[in-house]
Amino acid sequence: MDNLVSLWENAVKRFGDNPYIGTRSPSGAYVWVTYRDVDERVARLRSGLSRLGVGLGDAVGIIANNRLEWVIAAFATYGLGARYVPMYESELIAVCKYIVTDSAVKVLLVSKPEILEKVRSFPGEIPSLETVVLIEGEGKGTLAELESAGAAERVPSVTPRPEEIAGLIYTSGTTGDPKGVLLSHRNFCSNVLAACGGFPVLSSQDRCISILPWAHSYAQTVELYTFTHLGGSIGIMGSTATLVQDMAQVRPTFVIAVPRVFNKIYDALQTAMTEKGGIAKRLFDMGLESARKRRESADRGKANGNVLNALKFRLADRIVFQKIRDRFGGRLTQSLTGSAAINPDIHHFFHDIGIPLYESYGMTEASPGISANCPAANRMGSVGRPLPGVRVAIDASVVEEGATDGEIIVYGPNVMQGYHNKPEQTREVLTPDGGLRTGDRGRLDDDGFLHITGRIKEQFKLENGKFVFPAALEEDIMLVPWVQNALIYGENRLYTICLVVPDFFALERYAAKNGIDADPKTLIGRREIQDMIAGDIAGALKGRYGGYEIPKRFLFLTDAFSVENGLMTQTMKLKRKAILERFKADIEALYAS
Repeated sequence: MDNLVSLWENAVKRFGDNPYIGTRSPSGAYVWVTYRDVDERVARLRSGLSRLGVGLGDAVGIIANNRLEWVIAAFATYGLGARYVPMYESELIAVCKYIVTDSAVKVLLVSKPEILEKVRSFPGEIPSLETVVLIEGEGKGTLAELESAGAAERVPSVTPRPEEIAGLIYTSGTTGDPKGVLLSHRNFCSNVLAACGGFPVLSSQDRCISILPWAHSYAQTVELYTFTHLGGSIGIMGSTATLVQDMAQVRPTFVIAVPRVFNKIYDALQTAMTEKGGIAKRLFDMGLESARKRRESADRGKANGNVLNALKFRLADRIVFQKIRDRFGGRLTQSLTGSAAINPDIHHFFHDIGIPLYESYGMTEASPGISANCPAANRMGSVGRPLPGVRVAIDASVVEEGATDGEIIVYGPNVMQGYHNKPEQTREVLTPDGGLRTGDRGRLDDDGFLHITGRIKEQFKLENGKFVFPAALEEDIMLVPWVQNALIYGENRLYTICLVVPDFFALERYAAKNGIDADPKTLIGRREIQDMIAGDIAGALKGRYGGYEIPKRFLFLTDAFSVENGLMTQTMKLKRKAILERFKADIEALYAS
């Protein structure tokens, strides 16, 4: 299997009657469609797109969140030998216009009337764009009309060559315009086969819940294409607000998410147990302690530690941990995380309550998988061994002398074909011998596990010459209950500072509990509140980081970093350059005081 058309057609042939995509109805119940149901719509839309002139090498764009039609459009596009270009519903319209223009989209699908209104001028402004199709609704210019036209005259699928481009996935654009990553059918399929090899227990009986956007390579490859290949089923989350209820209905066996999702679940569970108090809290704490001892005994080669500890764990597991697992549907046995480092305490927590969490590593330019922990080879603190067929090299020549790590370079069938329309930037990251320069620092241990040590472009040097890697600090700061987001800065300065976006919901609860008559944004202006938060941040970092890394001063912000204000990417990464520019005067004042 080396192309996505064959992947799809083989899945339909083998698993035609299996439930495939589940969607939350207005009543909250999930409605499931089979592989064969979806294939009928794929065939109709493929024929409809062909009637619009879409063929080999053309680009079909879509602006939509995860939904059934997203899947239908993807496989219909591939079946014509065309390229699929996904965009986020929440993306800035100027960015969408850039992507549609850069990728030369011929047909653009949009999810809702309000998005249609925003792109109505695109056909007259973008030379390549001929047609805009509305996914929702019926009548002229809708997906329903296009599928109906396609049903009248069927067009057979073509089988693309492995090296042909399947999709353009645009990077986040943290430092400038997004770059269109050219990913071939072989790129995607190599990652799918590697994922199946790492988790051989997964089968057509498995089910996941779709939390992350398919417009990003992580969820698109590891979730959508992998579960399709396996014949599994995918329930689409209604929203973050309904996630708990959705998981109870979907009853996933496998979850793919990013650390932020697991962090929020962890915080919610800890808060709930603290508020509950009493015997439930004591059992919860006893269970975590006994699980920790159990885990440490296993690390030393012992089975369960002493008998009393084993009894404590079984008691807590039956009374407390099982109820937690039931909140996830009661069938969740494994989960995968990537995109950023996960806090070790949270990592251990999920393992201890009976939901093993496997950390992985990748980037869009690698389709995206590079390495992953898995049941057969798991080392906490690492991002696993390189995937089958992938080789990782460490280039120490680009880091400071004496360092024990270097830049991670990746070789394998997962490496992109290049950046669309950007030959110079392509040459910067693709080596003459076919390697991909990741821009990440890392090291391989003696057993071949990869450890990420920082991001070359994000690292900065203090006035004293010491290097600081802000991402890890920021992730740990965001675990402080008062903090929603944070950015660490200190390039060529005497010390680091931290820009803090408070968790205003937590501050609101604090005010109510302490009888303070003040709204959260007023509250954050009080010195005693700032000192409390700064002290908790310093306490959380002490002992984990060097004194030079821990921020000495803080800038408390009254508005969040968001996609809408241009300070975060669609994948919720900080746009550091934009943030530092926005708050330049405040930062300078902080250092001057």
